[in-house]
Amino acid sequence: MQVLRLGSVGPDVKLAQSLLNKIGYPVGAVDGIYGTRTRQAVIAFQRNNGLVADGIVGPATWSVFEQFLRGYAIYYVRPGDTLYNIAGRFYTSVNSIVTANPGINPNVINIGQRLVVPYGIDVVFTDIDYTYEIMERDIQGLKARYPFLETGVAGTSVLGRNLYYLRLGTGPRQVFYNAAHHAIEWITTVLLMKFAENFLKAYSTGSRIRGYNVREIWNQSSIYIVPMVNPDGVDLVLNGLSPTNPYYADLLRWNTTGRPFSQVWSANIRGVDLNRNYPASWEEAKAQEEALGIFGPGPTRYGGPYPLSEPESSAMVSFTRTHDFRLALAYHSQGRVIYWNYLNLAPPESLTIANAFARVSGYIVLDVPYEAAYAGYKDWFIQEYRRPGFTIEVGLGQNPLPISQFNTIYNDNEEILLLASLI
Repeated sequence: MQVLRLGSVGPDVKLAQSLLNKIGYPVGAVDGIYGTRTRQAVIAFQRNNGLVADGIVGPATWSVFEQFLRGYAIYYVRPGDTLYNIAGRFYTSVNSIVTANPGINPNVINIGQRLVVPYGIDVVFTDIDYTYEIMERDIQGLKARYPFLETGVAGTSVLGRNLYYLRLGTGPRQVFYNAAHHAIEWITTVLLMKFAENFLKAYSTGSRIRGYNVREIWNQSSIYIVPMVNPDGVDLVLNGLSPTNPYYADLLRWNTTGRPFSQVWSANIRGVDLNRNYPASWEEAKAQEEALGIFGPGPTRYGGPYPLSEPESSAMVSFTRTHDFRLALAYHSQGRVIYWNYLNLAPPESLTIANAFARVSGYIVLDVPYEAAYAGYKDWFIQEYRRPGFTIEVGLGQNPLPISQFNTIYNDNEEILLLASLI
């Protein structure tokens, strides 16, 4: 994390601002600009947490911030403690502590006993630039809060970042949701991560979401989620191009748009559009490139030198082949549309399911446009398995969509994500 002071800007500032707002130190708008109000909030936080109150977010302040950002603290029981008064001090609930500590007897805790104590704030923030590092910490935080969550790694990116997966449920009906094949569409990662958190929370408390019995879904289905297929590209978009990046000179050459990476980059770090790198009419997609003005690596639509040339797309194929997915959802932005077919190979039920998704979301069902008709994950899944596969384009406007659209996107898609596990 960078040292933050008056005048600092960027994703780390947004993260600090969002956290301060949530824990009672209001800064106002989460705008990524370290102004006087943010500085005042930092000083108040530092005073209340035994830190030097200098208004600078250095290593010591970040260390305390990290405890909140990971979503839990490690606490050792002291004389006179009960779960009830511990919960009160951490602004959380007894149920949350019991959930995070399997096998604990809530009526009998012992001095010196180690407890994982979740804070009374959500793990997944939905008002910030959602970087790979934030996602990684959030996955760790969710795993600590909900030890029954299965997490793992489906593969690695070009630069060695983990392609994490989450599994919600233990049932035999397996479904697969993935997001952020395209770097500037990182808002879809937040969608799947927030869904995972809300689902886990509902399962632990025995509550329902939109009338769906989450515990029944948990027992009937296994929802596998890869929330960020293209972490190197997302890092480039949100954190910018570092001279230490091994593709630094190439990326400067490949981005011929005259615009910053944050506004145009969909591809992975080698300039390959991952959603045109699958072996489903890859040759047809390749034949389109010249007409689309594509002559090699760049921000978008270059399908790579051959199908599955990229470790990210190859990992998604391998992960899919090691499971028995009944259906798959690939999340993209934007357009508020649902694409369901590929060369008329989709089974008849696919259109019925797409229409059901449309009813609960307000999205429309369309045929895929010419420039996106081939070599995508959804296309490969349908071709390989003749099972329902869908590309869902969330939100409206120009990519990257602003995070201010998140609440609308989430409300539109939450029931799709529930229904897809059962339909």
